[in-house]
Amino acid sequence: MSQDYTSRATNATVQAQYEEYLMPIWKELNVPIRRADDCTVEDFDGNEYLDVFSGISVTNVGHGNDAVVEAAKEQLDEFVHGCTYVHPHQPAADLAEKLAEVTPGDLQKSFFCNSGTEAVEGAIKLARKYTGNKEVLALEMSFHGRTLGSLALTGNKAYKSDMAPTINDVAHVAPPYAYRCQLCDGGPCSCACAEDVERVINTHTADNLAAVVVEPVMGEGGIIVPPEGWLSRVQEIAHDHGALLIVDEVQSGYGRTGELWASDHFDVVPDIMPQAKGIANGLPLGAFTARPEVADAFESGDHLSTFGGNPVACAAALATIEELQDGIVDDTRDRGAWLSDRLADLEAYDVVGETRGLGLMQGVELIDPAETGPMDVAPAPDPKLAKHVGHHLRESGIVIGVGGFHSNVLRFQPPLTIPRDDLERTVTAIEDALDDWDGH
Repeated sequence: MSQDYTSRATNATVQAQYEEYLMPIWKELNVPIRRADDCTVEDFDGNEYLDVFSGISVTNVGHGNDAVVEAAKEQLDEFVHGCTYVHPHQPAADLAEKLAEVTPGDLQKSFFCNSGTEAVEGAIKLARKYTGNKEVLALEMSFHGRTLGSLALTGNKAYKSDMAPTINDVAHVAPPYAYRCQLCDGGPCSCACAEDVERVINTHTADNLAAVVVEPVMGEGGIIVPPEGWLSRVQEIAHDHGALLIVDEVQSGYGRTGELWASDHFDVVPDIMPQAKGIANGLPLGAFTARPEVADAFESGDHLSTFGGNPVACAAALATIEELQDGIVDDTRDRGAWLSDRLADLEAYDVVGETRGLGLMQGVELIDPAETGPMDVAPAPDPKLAKHVGHHLRESGIVIGVGGFHSNVLRFQPPLTIPRDDLERTVTAIEDALDDWDGH
């Protein structure tokens, strides 16, 4: 009966149901999904699209990956739920052991939850318990989730409007966004913003710091990549103040940047590492992993999740990691290097301010060269042009993300299995859209 129902559905009928029965917070790319396979999604009207966004960096090993689907089906036949923290089960145990093997350095013990925002909030709780301190430092323009705790860390008023107050004892420091940085004046990042962490601690906190929370590559902020040395310097300052470094790998982890973890690019071992999104290739799962002495600060009852570590999701996550290790991460590194060079060609357009990224997490910042941007650094962001390019690509059968702090960055975050030909197809479509732009 379910199949008969979906066969009668159309894009319009599904969208009408959303309007009638879902809370009005959803925003779409005008591409409802009926089915998906690897790098392709199909809507209810039979239109196929190349997916260059993968549900915001989620289906890293491709939609409907056979190994992941089979692992989930096999676990469904055994049992679906037993509450991981009441009934120990093999999928959670095996996944935790696997994460101890593949996460950086001496990270060893994990807690499983359902999402990225839960992973970040759990990491904050653990940091507070371990250090005995309460304050947290995060980055301006950052994104860590939408629940009240994670929202307090998020450095963007667009997500906080009408939602205050969030948790207190949070301060923010400038991100390593050299293109729009007064300290760097649009030149190469000098790491001065890392040194500024010390100033913010001394002026905006009571020096009761539990953690500094950063994204190793800022996704929602506009695919902002820090320079070499920035992350290690931030960790050094945090440790000097008795605080932990929490590296939020929710969006950048699981092979996205051409390494299993984005922090691997910077030779930094976090004290706590939240993960989600790509962890189970679309099944709801999150985790945060810590060094044993940090993790053991938690006592029974300090934290819990009814559905966290669901056995079906854990089985899918194990299969996902195995798929990533079976050549996908290496391929991502190679394709990412090619894509970075190809996107750099776009900087010949005067409306392309900068291209940047790691692996298959790349951004194209679109600008209005006739206007000066915020703080008189770099030309003005052009969100209208970004919207135009996104629409043009959709009309060409390609789904791409449009975001960034100023809503002017095209976001390449496709399934890591995407062929180079499809990446070229996307870049060519962007060039067509830029050629078609008339400034309105």
